[in-house]
Amino acid sequence: MSIEHIRRFIAQDMSIVDEVIRQKLHSHVALIRQVSEYIINSGGKRLRPALVVLSAGAFGYTGQHHYSLAAVVEFIHTATLLHDDVVDESEMRRNRETANALFGNAASVLVGDFLYSRAFQMMVEVDNMHVMQVLADATNTIAEGEVLQLLNCRDPDVNEENYLRVIRFKTAKLFEAASRLGAILGNATPEQERAMTIYGMHLGTAFQLIDDVLDYSGDHQDTGKNLGDDLAEGKPTLPLIHAIRTGTTEQVSLIRNAIKNGGIDNLEPVLGIIHNTGALDYARQCALNEIEIAMSAITPLPDSEYKKCLMQLANFSVTRNY
Repeated sequence: MSIEHIRRFIAQDMSIVDEVIRQKLHSHVALIRQVSEYIINSGGKRLRPALVVLSAGAFGYTGQHHYSLAAVVEFIHTATLLHDDVVDESEMRRNRETANALFGNAASVLVGDFLYSRAFQMMVEVDNMHVMQVLADATNTIAEGEVLQLLNCRDPDVNEENYLRVIRFKTAKLFEAASRLGAILGNATPEQERAMTIYGMHLGTAFQLIDDVLDYSGDHQDTGKNLGDDLAEGKPTLPLIHAIRTGTTEQVSLIRNAIKNGGIDNLEPVLGIIHNTGALDYARQCALNEIEIAMSAITPLPDSEYKKCLMQLANFSVTRNY
């Protein structure tokens, strides 16, 4: 089973989600519509809304609320991207200009706020306090993760534990929420919801770890990012943390200075050190360990095509090249 099979399997559901997204993006303010549609239609993987659809299917949910919640999750994710790109002063994402590069920082921040508030309007309509609690907690945790990442920038003393904390807050929390929402709608038992919580958290962590690997090994055409973007922003991701931990005194000094100063002036020697210390292999193995935990968590769930797709989505997260 491939990622294409998963997309075909839920294509009809995702088409409905896309229609909900288009409807809920409507605003009487033209700039809001323009910026929102630009970023929503910029070629994202839609993994988080797919998780809502798949988890709902895995628990036999037959209503309509999973479509709204899938759109809510995508809106929250999109709002974080808009704000992230402003904070990081990014100019490219998915081989396109970022919204802030095209429309300006002020528009990006304010439209991000619109997407957050629209997401909360939509979750209220579902009228399920447990759903609202999960999404409210997730949104708050994501904001904490963004601040933690900001504090970590240009700090070469960030260790693996602190870095993983940022990942679990900033990235994995929304994967976790998306996985739980379908289970909640499908009246899963507390044990089953817990299983989906574990699955989503570790899937999201693995996904970000592979993003970190691709930042130093991916192809620009595949990833939509330039090689070394994280280094340019002074982000101490796991490949750099491992290289600092295992490199020679000279290598460690070079990487620490590269993190402190940001930029890509030392990208080539940094890449050499990363490969020399096996940092990418280490990060990949960490991602594989996370996926093993994720897949083990949902093994006891009833067998279904949806469960198979959740398993394959986990495999995709660590074998992808984009």
